[in-house]
Amino acid sequence: MVTRVTTVAFQGIEAVPVDVQVQIAPGIPKFLLVGLPDKAVKESSERVHAALYASGLSLPPKRITVNLAPADLPKEGSHYDLPIALGLMAAIGAIPSDALAGHMALGELGLDGRLAPTVGVLPAAIAAAARDMGIVCAASVGAEAAWAGEEIDIIAAESLLALCNHIAGHQLCTRPVARRRTDAAGLPDLSEVRGQEVARRALEVAAAGGHNLLMIGPPGAGKSMLAARLPSILPPLNPRELLDVSMIQSIAGELAGGSLSDRRPFRAPHHSASMAALVGGGLKVRPGEVSLAHNGVLFLDELPEFAPAVLDSLRQPLEAGETVIARANARVSFPARFQLVAAMNPCKCGMAGTPGHTCRRGAACANDYQGRVSGPFLDRIDLRIDVPAVSAADMIGPADAESSADVAARVARAREVQRQRYLAAGHPEVFTNAAAGATLIEEVVAPDRDSQSLLLQAAEKFSLSARAYHRVLKVARTLADLAGVEKVGRAHVAEALSYRLTSAAA
Repeated sequence: MVTRVTTVAFQGIEAVPVDVQVQIAPGIPKFLLVGLPDKAVKESSERVHAALYASGLSLPPKRITVNLAPADLPKEGSHYDLPIALGLMAAIGAIPSDALAGHMALGELGLDGRLAPTVGVLPAAIAAAARDMGIVCAASVGAEAAWAGEEIDIIAAESLLALCNHIAGHQLCTRPVARRRTDAAGLPDLSEVRGQEVARRALEVAAAGGHNLLMIGPPGAGKSMLAARLPSILPPLNPRELLDVSMIQSIAGELAGGSLSDRRPFRAPHHSASMAALVGGGLKVRPGEVSLAHNGVLFLDELPEFAPAVLDSLRQPLEAGETVIARANARVSFPARFQLVAAMNPCKCGMAGTPGHTCRRGAACANDYQGRVSGPFLDRIDLRIDVPAVSAADMIGPADAESSADVAARVARAREVQRQRYLAAGHPEVFTNAAAGATLIEEVVAPDRDSQSLLLQAAEKFSLSARAYHRVLKVARTLADLAGVEKVGRAHVAEALSYRLTSAAA
C-alpha cells in the first residue's frame, strides 16, 4: 500500500505541488529517498526517525521507499520533513491514511519532534487556497499562512505529537490569526535635512512617479541622508503589493514571526556585493537584493565602487521589472520592480567641482571615476542631480524645512491621480508613471507643439536615446501630476530635461 501526502517545491515565488509517496514493503531494512532530493532533503530520514521515536513511534524493520513526485523536479529545503513523517505515520497506521487528504504539509522536524519554521509558508498557503486545500505547518509560522485567506483550513501545530492529537480530535490546534507588524521605530524625517532644496525637490518627484534617481556630490553633502528619508514620503503598500513583497520575503526567510508590514522595502547592499547577492542566484537559487526591494527602494551608495559587471546586471531588471536566473537544470524568475536610488562622489578624491578645491589630476580624475558606470546603465536613470556641499549658513540657520508628512501628502495625491488615470486607460497593473510603457506614456502625455519643439531641440543637442526621450516624458507627466494639472506644458518638460541633463553635461 502506498500512502500520499501533498507538499510543495518552490520555483521562484511559485509553489509547485509535490506528491510525497511512501511505501513500506518486505525486504532488507533500508530507507530509500528518491525524486531528485538535495542534501537537506536526503538528511530528512535521520530527522524523521528521531522525531518519530521522540513521539513514541518506531518504524518497522522493512524496506521503506519515499518518492517525491514529479521525479524530474529538483527538491530543495528542509520543509519535506513533515510530509515524509506524516506519510510514514499513515503507512504504519498511527494516523488514518486519509486524515490529511486535501491538505498541503510543510515543516522541519527537530529531533524531539517539534516543528521548526521553514521558508515559503505564505506562497505555499496561497497555492493551497487556490486549489481549495488546507495547509499543515509549524505554529510559529501559522500567522504567515493565515494571510492566504479566512476560508483556508490551517493546522499549525507545535510538535508532531500535537498534530497527532489534533487529527485524533483529542486536542485541537487553535487556528492562527494574521498579524500586521507595527514598526516601533519611526522613519527618519525630511525636516532634518538642511538646505539642498533642489535635491529635496528631486526626491519628491522621484517618490511621486517611482523614478530612478542618481545623486552626485562631495562627501558629507547629505546624499545618503536624503536617500534614507525617501521611504518616509512613499505611500504604504496596497494589499496586492503587500502580498507580492511578503511572498518574496517568505521565500528568503525574512518574515519575522509571520507578521506582515505595509512599509515599503528599503535595501542598501554594500558595494562589495556579488552579482548573485544583488540579482539572485547561488547554489540554491534565492532572491537577490533587487527582488527583496520589489515595490520599494534599492539604494546603491558609492555607485562606481560596485563591480561594472554587477551594475550592468541590473539593466534587465530595471527595464523588465523582473530578474530571470537561468541554470542548467532550472529557469527561475523573481519579480523585481524596484525604485533605484544611487549616490556617488564626482571623482575619486570626492571634491571635484567644489569651490576652492583643485584636484591634482584635473578633469581626468572625474572622467575616470564616473566612467566606471556604463552609459546604458545611466540611460535607465530618470533623474540625475548635483548635490553640492552644505554651507555653514544652512547648518547654523533655523530648521524650517518641510516635514516628511507634508511631502508624503502631495506624493500620495499624485500617485492616486496616476492610478486612476491608468485604471481608466485599461491598465490596472500600472500604478506609477515610471512603470508605464512607451506607447502608453505617449498617449497620456500628448505634448503640445511648444513642448515637442523643446524635446526635439534637446534630443538633437544632447543625443537623447529613444529610452531617454520616453523617460523625460514620464518625469514631465509626474511634474504635472504634482502641480495638479492635467495637461503637460513646456515648463514641465523643461524641468524634466534639467534633471536629465544636469549631471550628464557636467
